[in-house]
Amino acid sequence: MKRKARIGISGSIIVDEGGMFPGYERAYVNDDYIKSVIKAGGIPVIIPLIKDEKDIKEQLDMVDGIIISGGHDVNPLLYGEEPSQKLGGILPKRDDFDINLINLAMEAKKPILGICRGHQLLNVVNGGSLYQDLSFIEGCYIKHNQASLSNIPTHTIKIKEGTKLRETLGEETMCNSFHHLAIKEVAKGFIASAVSKDGIVEAIEHEGEEFVIGVQWHPEMMSAENKNMLSIFIKLVEACLNKI
Repeated sequence: MKRKARIGISGSIIVDEGGMFPGYERAYVNDDYIKSVIKAGGIPVIIPLIKDEKDIKEQLDMVDGIIISGGHDVNPLLYGEEPSQKLGGILPKRDDFDINLINLAMEAKKPILGICRGHQLLNVVNGGSLYQDLSFIEGCYIKHNQASLSNIPTHTIKIKEGTKLRETLGEETMCNSFHHLAIKEVAKGFIASAVSKDGIVEAIEHEGEEFVIGVQWHPEMMSAENKNMLSIFIKLVEACLNKI
């Protein structure tokens, strides 16, 4: 009998702004990621942010696939642009960590699911670019940051025929939305597998058989009650089990 798939979830850093230890850094991931992996039948493993590439490889060797979690804006210097006045908070050491993690996972052909920032960074690592703010996109009219009610879907996405995401979610579905950056140029070797009705790239996936998918929304916030969104994590777990 096969063991359960171990799903690594990339960690972030939060800095205490008050209390007993102002300025104190804490490693964390949001609990929704943990619950989603468990509900999908996998074993969640938090992968904390570290510097040494050899140690990151050791971290990766302990898991069967990875989730690149959401959070900070991606540093635009990574795709050859200066920061605009509308750029939000960045964390370059987290970019470095996630870039190493993605590159090593792709080299090892381990399944990858990028969520929000993870979706954007997956595109950048592979040579794509981003809009630093939705206001720079002509024709963008949908509210892409709903600000609250994290588990409630608020806008429609259309899913491209012949993609892994189409097999998982069908032709059309509703998603939640918490972003102000968006994909500009899709990376070589990837396709835009879902778009919103105002043309924003809502998902990308690597061409070929490997499970390497990025989604702009937050399925982990919806998976407790939404079978469609849970199915994304189930497909990730299945892809990992096929590698064991």
